[in-house]
Amino acid sequence: MSYVPNTPEEQQEMLASMGLSSIEDLLAPVPEDVRLGHPLDLPPALAEPDLRRLVSRMAARNKSLDTTISFLGAGTYDHAIPSVVPHLQRRSEFVTSYTPYQPEVSQGILQATYEFQTMVCQITGLDIANASLYDGATAMVEAVFIALGPGGRGEVVISQGVDPQYRRVLQTYAFARGFTIKEVATENGVTSLEELDAAVTPSTAAVIIQQPNFLGCVEDAHAIEAIAHKGKGIFITTITEPASLGVLASPGEYGADIAVGELMSFGNAMSYGAPALGFMAAKQKFMRLLPGRLVGQTVEEGGKKQTGYVLTLQTREQHIRRERATSNICTNQSLLAIGATIYMAAIGKQGFRELGELCLRKAHYAFRQITAVPGFEPVFQSPFFDEFVVRSPIPASRLERHLAQADIIGGYSLAESYPELENCILFCVTETRTREEIDTLVAALKEVQA
Repeated sequence: MSYVPNTPEEQQEMLASMGLSSIEDLLAPVPEDVRLGHPLDLPPALAEPDLRRLVSRMAARNKSLDTTISFLGAGTYDHAIPSVVPHLQRRSEFVTSYTPYQPEVSQGILQATYEFQTMVCQITGLDIANASLYDGATAMVEAVFIALGPGGRGEVVISQGVDPQYRRVLQTYAFARGFTIKEVATENGVTSLEELDAAVTPSTAAVIIQQPNFLGCVEDAHAIEAIAHKGKGIFITTITEPASLGVLASPGEYGADIAVGELMSFGNAMSYGAPALGFMAAKQKFMRLLPGRLVGQTVEEGGKKQTGYVLTLQTREQHIRRERATSNICTNQSLLAIGATIYMAAIGKQGFRELGELCLRKAHYAFRQITAVPGFEPVFQSPFFDEFVVRSPIPASRLERHLAQADIIGGYSLAESYPELENCILFCVTETRTREEIDTLVAALKEVQA
């Protein structure tokens, strides 16, 4: 059975309708110097049962959380998912839902989105939230566009404590849009306040930090807010580990203008790093500048005055004239947002706080145990939440291989993003890690020393 849906006769019929005689004629406009020039080096076709067996064997070579113990964070976090989340998230009315252009037949998805926005406002302490964005990196860029304004030019100050991938995405947009970026170094794992103060000028449009930052350390957000707002700049906070909001001050409490970040780890599987769920929350004065959609609650006129949900603001080019759009992002991560909404509703306010406390306590237990192993030294003295950096006495690559043999995913090597942190490992410990698993990691580290 062929995997090609068209028979040779049907292909010739389609070519003839275009005045062509072969597939080669169809490809003639493609320049010769960019064409491969020879067949792909592929094995012979397989029967479907054989192909399934081949793909299954290849997939089994991957490491998964079903068979390994993970201490890897760095932007993607292993949090327990209550069984109610996938049970509701996979209902057909959510899985098949797309853009709710007709509110009268889209009340379910609109209400779920409204609840998502409400919960994002509650955990960030800000006034308004959109629904939603591709991922944390593009959400941060969209916040920068708000700060720069319609002209798209200006100066952005960003801490080197922000996720290196986020900073690379920002650099890409800066190259295309023409705005400038100043990066501020970290000191003892946190943003250097002295350098930040020197970098921020009256022409600074935005100041960006991550809380906790990529190195796991907790920034002095109140001190940074005072520096960020000494001019007319907008203070943007990036949050990649939302569980931290269960115990740390919210962006609204320390004066952030816009909070962006990543909510994939709430109710959604890690899935090898994607898909992601970006969010943006802001003070009310930025409401009409937010990208994406805002779902609002209303009451029908007359009759029983039942509650209804509608798209209140639709600022993307999909809905309005291109020149008036605030963003060209043309989708929202509805299904992942619903998963995050169900997750937050399931654990509740008290559970949210307990989640943060468990991550905090378990990470600090792991930190004490690991740094008690001879040769494994703490790199920073700054407070941390559930991630911390340890210097390894052996090359990081060798340590990773040793831990992998024990079915342990052993953290993130920082040298590629921070060359000065050679052989330094960023470990993450969430509520899913047990004391036994942490002790297993420590025992494996001791073996390295033996």
